[in-house]
Amino acid sequence: MIQHAVEHRQHSMRAIKALTFFMFMMFAMTTDSVGIIIPEIIKTFRLSMTAAGTFQYATMAGIALAGFFLGHLADTLGRKPTILAGLTLFAVASYLFAAGNSFVYFSILLAVSGVGIGVFKTGALALIGDLSKSTKEHTALMNRVEGFFGVGSIIGPSILARLLATGASWKGLYILAGTICVLLLLTALRAPYPRTMNASPESMDLKHTVAAMKNRYALAFSLGAFLYVATEAAIYVWMPTLLAGYKGSAAFLAAYSISIFFVLRAAGRFIGAWMLERFYWTKVLALFSGVILICFIGGVIAGVDAAVYLLPASGLFMSVIYPSINSKGISCFPKSEHGAVAGVILFFTCFSAVVGPLAMGAVSDAMGHPKYGFILATGFAALLFVGLLFNWIFDPTRELLNRLDETEYQ
Repeated sequence: MIQHAVEHRQHSMRAIKALTFFMFMMFAMTTDSVGIIIPEIIKTFRLSMTAAGTFQYATMAGIALAGFFLGHLADTLGRKPTILAGLTLFAVASYLFAAGNSFVYFSILLAVSGVGIGVFKTGALALIGDLSKSTKEHTALMNRVEGFFGVGSIIGPSILARLLATGASWKGLYILAGTICVLLLLTALRAPYPRTMNASPESMDLKHTVAAMKNRYALAFSLGAFLYVATEAAIYVWMPTLLAGYKGSAAFLAAYSISIFFVLRAAGRFIGAWMLERFYWTKVLALFSGVILICFIGGVIAGVDAAVYLLPASGLFMSVIYPSINSKGISCFPKSEHGAVAGVILFFTCFSAVVGPLAMGAVSDAMGHPKYGFILATGFAALLFVGLLFNWIFDPTRELLNRLDETEYQ
């Protein structure tokens, strides 16, 4: 009887993990396809690049605001209700793309879908803590989850490219994502989620999120997430512009540079999950961020002839950075506060996804060439490396994480 109960619980945990993996893959199909949709929007509505960029900014703003203002719902209402609410909102917004045909209408739907993503993502991020037996396992599981996000960022653009090649509308991608979301929603309704740590009365409102933002650990890891995302966004937003017109021997790599980057990033996250189960996380992050910095410095100094190789290759080493920063930042708090902290880090993540590319674009426009934007991105990469090197040398969270391993995960 006991063995049967244990086997049933293990099966349930595997099912919940699989559901979480597919949730991340599903929303990545849309968020990482925006770069392909924007040219279609420019042609349809005759917009400037700045105006069409709303398709990126609206989604990120929705996710950021949901993370900050609604992240605590995962602690207040519980993981399952929060995930169900977010999935429902995302599915409705996705289907509504078929009902309209104006730029403002689409922008509003993107913001609403971003709120849905922010709600169910903070619930899912908090859930990862409930599924983990230690802070180390938490980090490995986070890397697997983000690995599936990487898979979604490959599948989505591929499906979208096929739709456009056959003359179909880009809206088809959102209809597909909405359908997948409904299937996930129905599965989540029946799934036996693990018991959530009870939230304290202080964690049941926005004040707790504001308090978390003032915490030195939450701020430090949020800053790390900000610097990482600003560095990564340089690749998937501006690398095609930097390599435009390249006619060298690696023209094939230039043409598929974004795809190569996403494939290496996805593969690296699964490899990273394996590495983090065997090597101490501070060392892995410091070394990987050092290699990323070398890739950017080489691309800036040696020019596009080197950048065409180095910048896509950086995806393999970027892969492990963000999931680990996210995991350790969340793990520095009791499980009953994971939703609020996940929301804070998510806010800085999405804020960076907007501010980083905008700053690079402004610098490139002012100086007359995209390489100057990459000089700025190299600065972001350098700051990230210095912070993670400091973290490796001094390891300021070791004692706290060890204590939480004993009190929260046993």
